[in-house]
Amino acid sequence: MLCLLCANPLWAQPDLGEFESVPAWSDEFNSPGQPDPTKWTFQLGNDGWGNQELQNYTERNAVVEDGRLKIWARREGQGYTSARLNTRGKADFVYGRFMVRARVPRGRGTWPAIWMLASHSDHSPEYWPDNGEIDIMECVGFNPGLIHGSIHTKAFNHIIRTQKTATLSVPDAENSFHDYELRWTPEWIETRVDDKPVLVFKNPQESWKEWPFDRPFHILLNLAVGGSWGGQKGVDDSIWPQCLEVDFVRVYNYKS
Repeated sequence: MLCLLCANPLWAQPDLGEFESVPAWSDEFNSPGQPDPTKWTFQLGNDGWGNQELQNYTERNAVVEDGRLKIWARREGQGYTSARLNTRGKADFVYGRFMVRARVPRGRGTWPAIWMLASHSDHSPEYWPDNGEIDIMECVGFNPGLIHGSIHTKAFNHIIRTQKTATLSVPDAENSFHDYELRWTPEWIETRVDDKPVLVFKNPQESWKEWPFDRPFHILLNLAVGGSWGGQKGVDDSIWPQCLEVDFVRVYNYKS
C-alpha cells in the first residue's frame, strides 16, 4: 500500500522547496578522534536494548578518522562490542530534511540503523512506542542490500504488527556510500535513498496515537549485533569486525 501511495500523483509529497537550502546543523566528521562531544552522546551498556541484542555499547567502538565516523562492532571474548550515539539534548529537531551519507556493514548478525526518537516523553509514561520512532535506514546482514524505512507509534508498531514500513533494494549498500534521507513536515514523513522514495506516511490527522511527530526528536546512529531481528538467522562469528561508516550528517530546517 505504501509503495502505491508513493507513486500516486494525487498525493503531494514533500519536495526540496519546503526546506532551507543550507544545513542548520551538521557534522562532517573532519576532526579525527572521538566524535564531537558537543554534538554526540554515547549510550552505553549491554542490557539488550529492548531487542535481545548481544552487543555491549562502549565509547571505544566509535572513532572519527579519514573524514568519516566509524562505528565498529567487534567480537571480544565470548561477546560483542559496538557503539550507539545520539544527539539528544544537544540537537533536537521538529520537522526538517535529514541527510546521512553512509556505508553499511556486511554479514549475518549485523543490524545498523540511522533513526530518530522523541526527545521527551510527552504522551505517556510508556516512552516507546507512544512517543514515536522514525527509522531512516535499517538493514540486517542476513538480507543484504534491502534497505528499510519505518515509523512506529502507539497505533502503528511492530509489536501489534501494524507498523508502517517499506523497502528498497540497494544491492551495493555494503560496498558503496549512499544518501539516506528523511523529509519530515507537519503533513508527511518520507524516507529516501539516493533521492528514491522508500516510505511515505501521511499524517492521519486523528490523534497522537497515530501521529506523535509534532515535537522534538533526536538522531541516533548505531550498529547492533544479533537481536530479535538482526539475529533471526543467527550470527556469523567469522565476519568480525564490521563497520558502519558515516561520511556526514546534515539537517535542513523546514520552512514553516
